[in-house]
Amino acid sequence: MAEEELEALRKQRLAELQAKHGDPGDAAQQEAKHREAEMRNSILAQVLDQSARARLSNLALVKPEKTKAVENYLIQMARYGQLSGKVTEQGLIEILEKVSQQTERKTTVKVSFPKCTWQKKKMDILNGVLNIHLLATFQARDISIL
Repeated sequence: MAEEELEALRKQRLAELQAKHGDPGDAAQQEAKHREAEMRNSILAQVLDQSARARLSNLALVKPEKTKAVENYLIQMARYGQLSGKVTEQGLIEILEKVSQQTERKTTVKVSFPKCTWQKKKMDILNGVLNIHLLATFQARDISIL
């Protein structure tokens, strides 16, 4: 029992130390991500006016992947000198429309209904009355969304 408790305490202490100090590889990765985010923010601050930055940050709350695509587009345009002055809110809206058209997914829905075929199962003659038993067979077709 004492050994098990001692081993549990060792594991707990090791976990605390790792959480406190962290791995050096993780710290380097976090530092690189932090530097990249700072660089992106500084470039965007230089090319966007205040209203455009506000619109972009509002979009980031709803659609982060679209925001990332727009930011990449703006940074690329800034690097190649394709921007003249700061981008206004209206200019940002035009860029958003361009990015939306490029990344737009086209959805088509194809619905097939089951096909019903009637087959004569058997014929009975009871008391001079012809009874035909019909069996409805449904062949299910798939419903697919492309």
